[in-house]
Amino acid sequence: MSLVYTEAELMLDHPGLAPHVVAGRRMHGGFRPDGSYQPPRALVREAALGAWRAALVERGGAPLAADSSLLGGVRLPNVEQSRVLLRHGLGETFWNTLTITGKIEARGRLLADIAFPSLAPHIVGDISDKAIGHLDKGLLKSHGWDEGGVDDIGAHDQMWFVARDLAFGEGAYPDVNPPENIARPEAGQRFMPELPPEIEGLLSLLMNLLVIEFRAEIGFQATQDILRTPDLFVDRRAQAEEAAEIVDRIRADEEIHVSSLRLYLGECAEATFRTVDGDTVSGQELIDRFWNGLVRWATVDQPSLVADQQRAVLHERVMRHPDGAAIWAEFEAAA
Repeated sequence: MSLVYTEAELMLDHPGLAPHVVAGRRMHGGFRPDGSYQPPRALVREAALGAWRAALVERGGAPLAADSSLLGGVRLPNVEQSRVLLRHGLGETFWNTLTITGKIEARGRLLADIAFPSLAPHIVGDISDKAIGHLDKGLLKSHGWDEGGVDDIGAHDQMWFVARDLAFGEGAYPDVNPPENIARPEAGQRFMPELPPEIEGLLSLLMNLLVIEFRAEIGFQATQDILRTPDLFVDRRAQAEEAAEIVDRIRADEEIHVSSLRLYLGECAEATFRTVDGDTVSGQELIDRFWNGLVRWATVDQPSLVADQQRAVLHERVMRHPDGAAIWAEFEAAA
């Protein structure tokens, strides 16, 4: 199978799909004749990723060994705590989660809008037949369009908003914006000073994107579990089930993102990078240096900080309810 593709090829959709329409709004992707969902721009992209992955393994390499199990840590509220709040008519927290998720997904559109530097001049040897040689030839653009859309076709951002409105009804709670990110203490520190800043920035972006995808995957499963709870959204049960199906389609798209990011980082790890002083450095050393610290932050440090912030917000929200004290005790018992 070919290992070199044009951008036009990597952006091709499967032909003959039934359109993906939700609540009268056209979304990306479509449905195969058997009714199953087909992610967008995957006709060649998925096959290409598989070919690059096989070639990497044949060379003795491997995609980055990582999955969502890396991102344990405390989560507040958990699924059962969310159910407690919803059973008592306190739906704002879950509504906010769906809204914020959609708005964060929309930010991923930058992957299609920013001109990223080519890795080719900074790696010893030819990368034109590797995935990392195609980052600026449709791979990052496709990822960005998956998240934030293109033209009038809805993508993950709009899919989240539609899922939210199906479950709750449009305008059930006020709009909300994502909170400020809690930055790593080392924010701004150079971890790969051997490389030009823009190349370090690209490598760190790929690793951060992978962590974001893993964290999202855990949250997506929790969202579906909540939406599919039989005694919740009782007046909108069918709509809540449809909302859970929409999340399932988003997860199908995200599987491509996770596998591709692991592949990019695996190819970078096997590469030898040119340094700014004319020397070389192992890609594995660079990846390990940044990745290990990132995983600790995302697994151990950040979750507890976020949970502490969220606990204060939730307590204030619950205590405004006439039965706030009892609800809070039930909420805590569900931890």
